[in-house]
Parts: sequence; structure tokens; C-alpha cells
Amino acid sequence: MEGIFTFLGLISENHTFLFVAHMLLAALLAIVVAKLATKNLKVVPSGCQNVMEAYLDGVIKMGTDVIGESYARKYLPLVATLGLFIFFANLMEIIPGFEPPSGNINFTLALALIVFIYYNFEGIRKNGLVHYLAHFAGPVKLLAPLMFPIEIVSHISRIISLSFRLFGNIKGDDLFVWVLLMLAPWIVPLPGFALMTFSAFLQTFIFMILTYVYLAGAVLLHEESL
Repeated sequence: MEGIFTFLGLISENHTFLFVAHMLLAALLAIVVAKLATKNLKVVPSGCQNVMEAYLDGVIKMGTDVIGESYARKYLPLVATLGLFIFFANLMEIIPGFEPPSGNINFTLALALIVFIYYNFEGIRKNGLVHYLAHFAGPVKLLAPLMFPIEIVSHISRIISLSFRLFGNIKGDDLFVWVLLMLAPWIVPLPGFALMTFSAFLQTFIFMILTYVYLAGAVLLHEESL
């Protein structure tokens, strides 16, 4: 946001530079945490390894409810990596002097496109191109000319849904606390920071579980037809 101090702004105030720099910082934090968790693996985990194992176990359990345990583990690297990356990107809105890259539509749109392309690729790879495209026509052949374009639009709208939900919530929280800081810089903004912390967790969770939901819809076509 214009006029907001950021530490990286001391290097350059160019908005593109600030966005890319904060995005790379979020990626670096995710990599550092992953490296710390796997640096000295122990049978009885402690510290960062313990936190990471709890996180991965939670992601698997979340995915199991949506797509089954085998697929939850198969797609764990994608979903867990997205979760870490998005969480650190969201968390920057809480720390003064940093700008959350997830408050930029370019960031959220890129992640949404990654999920969109990947789940369609997995659907085609698992079911074959013909069978995968056939499910867009629906179960009633007579309604296929109507259902096919509706399903195509529905799938494309997922890109908008994923990207704008994350972008809108993070940007909205950012603007809300910005207004509070301008009106009353002491004490009053604290509930706003609590809201941003909750939002950082919640929006990460929503993006992850929707990724599992879209993957389930793409790869479990044979079960839908039973």
C-alpha cells in the first residue's frame, strides 16, 4: 500500500520490487522451517521437527476426510507446501514493516492457477482425457449440451474463487487495521491484529482444503459413477 513504511522499502519503493521481495521472503521462511525440521531427525521428535510432524499429520487427516488417506498422502507435498507458503505470506500482515504478498492479486492468482492446472492434469492422467471430459456433460446425455458449458464455466470460476477469496480477506484485514492505526495508533488496533492472526490461519486452511476438494472431484470419477 502506498505511504506505508516497509523495511524493504528502504532499498527501493518500487511496488513490484516490494511485492517480489516479500514473496521471496515468505518462500525463504517456508524453506528454512522445513530445513530446520529435517536437519536432525529423531525418533522422538522435539522442537521444529515436532511442530512440522504435527502440521503434516493434520494435513493428512484433513485430506483423508475429503479424498481418502492414500490420496491425502499422495498430494501431501503439494498441499502442505502451499499451506506453509501461504501461511508465511499471510503472517507478514501482522508484523509491522512488512507487506503481505497474499494481499496482491498476482500472488493469489498464480497459486490458484497452479492448483487449477494440477488437478485437471491429475484428473486426465488418472481417468483418461475422454472419460475426464465426459464427466463435464453430466449423467444425463440429453442434457449434455447444456451441462458441458455450465461445468466448464464452473471450473474456471474456481480460479476466481481461490484467488479473490485469499486476496480479498488479507487485503481487507490490512486496510481495516491501517484505518485503525490512523485513527488510534495505541491499544485500539490490538483486536485488529488478533483478527489478522486468525485470518492468516483460516485463509490458509481454506485454500488447502479446497485444493483437496478439487483434486477429489478430478481423480475420484470412477467412484462417482458407482
